Amino acid sequence: MTKTALALAACLIALPAWAQMRIGSVDTTFRVLGRNDRIAVDRYDDPDVPGISCYLSHAETGGVKGSLGVAADPSRFSLACQNSGHAAAPASLPANAVVFGVRSSLLFKELRVSRLFDRDRNVLVYLAWSTRSLTPGGSPANAISTVSLSGN
Repeated sequence: MTKTALALAACLIALPAWAQMRIGSVDTTFRVLGRNDRIAVDRYDDPDVPGISCYLSHAETGGVKGSLGVAADPSRFSLACQNSGHAAAPASLPANAVVFGVRSSLLFKELRVSRLFDRDRNVLVYLAWSTRSLTPGGSPANAISTVSLSGN
């Protein structure tokens, strides 16, 4: 097996297997060859806090490269999280943890969602961010959503 094949296999094995559901997508740019560019909406259920669901919209590149899974998707996304049932933070919940991620290029780029816990306000803060900065000045694209656990 070549070094490239070994590296690719290692990356694919290391990808997290979170509860994900594709809600739907809309085509944004027509491509003659391959699938169209699109915006996809996926639901992720927090693996550590039952009753919390996050909805992530993200751009997916189409064309031949996108259809083959080798295109790098742009770092454009939005995040909305909410109670989808009774939610309470476990006592052992870490103050900062990556809860799920989506590959946005074949090897190096991933869109991740981290969960931060504001214990003083009993609020979960979900931060979507890209592992590879493509913006001038080096600031990664990001978005946040909060879920209050008050009254649960």
